[in-house]
Amino acid sequence: MNLRPGRRAALIAAGAGGALALGWLVTSQGPLAPAKVTVATVEQRTLQAGSFGIGTVEARRSYALGPTSASRVTRVLVDQGDAVKAGQLLAELDPVDLEDRVASGRLAAERAAGTIRAAEAQLAEARSRAQVAVSAARRSTELRAQGFVSQEAVDTRGHEANAAKAAVDAAAAQLAVAQRDRDRALADVAGVGKLRAQARLASPVDGVISARLVEPGTTLVAGQAVLQIIDPASLWIRARINQRQAGAVRVGQSAEIVLRSDPERVHPGKVERIDWVSDTVTEERIVNVGFAERPAGVPVGELVEVTIRTADLANVRSVPTAAVKRVDRQDGIWRITGGRVAFRPVKVGITTLDGRSQIVDGLDVGDEVVVHSERALQTDGKVRVVAAIVRSAP
Repeated sequence: MNLRPGRRAALIAAGAGGALALGWLVTSQGPLAPAKVTVATVEQRTLQAGSFGIGTVEARRSYALGPTSASRVTRVLVDQGDAVKAGQLLAELDPVDLEDRVASGRLAAERAAGTIRAAEAQLAEARSRAQVAVSAARRSTELRAQGFVSQEAVDTRGHEANAAKAAVDAAAAQLAVAQRDRDRALADVAGVGKLRAQARLASPVDGVISARLVEPGTTLVAGQAVLQIIDPASLWIRARINQRQAGAVRVGQSAEIVLRSDPERVHPGKVERIDWVSDTVTEERIVNVGFAERPAGVPVGELVEVTIRTADLANVRSVPTAAVKRVDRQDGIWRITGGRVAFRPVKVGITTLDGRSQIVDGLDVGDEVVVHSERALQTDGKVRVVAAIVRSAP
C-alpha cells in the first residue's frame, strides 16, 4: 500500500514517540526503575532499653478461711470490701456435737481423777501393809536366830512381806493407769476444744474481705472457703513478659505501671520477684512488680500495663529498628551510597520499646540507611528516596 509522504512521516513520528514513552515507563516506573525507599541516618544518642508486659493487680498475701471438717454456716458477720482487724470474729459454724463431746470429755476426766484418788489411797495402804510385813519378817528372822520361833514361822512372815510388796506394785500400776486415763480424757477435751474454736472463723491479719463465698445455712466440706481476705499492703502486679525481653529483667529494676482505669497516670514501681518457671505455651515469663506507693482504691484483678527499664546506654549509635534486616541468616542494613544500595552486616545491641536498635559495629554516625522499600532490594540496585511509600490497594 502506497502512503503519501506526509502520512508516512506522521506514522514514523508516532512510532518514535511510543517507543520513547515505553522506554520512559520501563526506566522510571517499571521493573528497571529505581526502587522507592525511605531512609534514616545513623545517630548517636542515649538509648533506654525496656521490657513491656500486660498484667493484673494481685495480692501477694491472701487468706482463705474455712472449716477443717464438714459443717454448716450459722452466720457471716462481714461482707466483701469490709476492713477487718487481726483476731476479729468473721463467721461462725454449727459445732454439731462438739459441745456434747467437750462435756463428755470433761466427765471422763473427772471420773479419771476420782479413780486416781482411790488408787493413791490403795497405794498408801499397800505401802503401809508392806512396811509392817517387812518389819515382821525381819523380826522373825532375828527370833529364829535366837531359837525362839520355828523356821516355818519365818517362812510365813517372809511370804507375807513379799505379798505386801506385790500389792504395792499392783497399786502403783493401777495409779499409773488412772493417770493415763485422766491425761487422755484431758487431751480429748483439748482436741475437741480446738475443733470447737475452729468453728469460729477469725481474721488472721489486718486486711480487707475480698470475697464472701457462702451464706448462712450453707453446708460445707472440709477445706471449703467461707471468706477470702487480702492484705492490701501486699498488692503487686503479676505481669507477663515475652521471653525475648525477660532475659534483661532483674529484681530491683524500676518500672512504670499504668492502670486501665486511669490510663493518663503513671505509677512508679520496681521489680520484686521473677518466677523461675516460664509458660511454654505463651512463651512468657511472670515478673512481679510492686508499687512504690499503692494507689488508693485499686481493685484486685484490674489489668495494667507495665514497662520495666532494663538499661540506659549513653552516646551509642542507633537506627530505626525497621531498618535492620536479616539476609542469609545475617543481621544487616541496606546502606545508600550514590543512589545505590549495598547490604552491610552489622552487630545489633539492645532494642528499645520506641523502635530503635543499637548498632554496635558495622556503621558510622551519619551513614544513610534504608528503613522501608517498595520491593525487595538487590546489591548495587538503584533507589530513589521518598518521604513515604504509598501501598496501592489490592
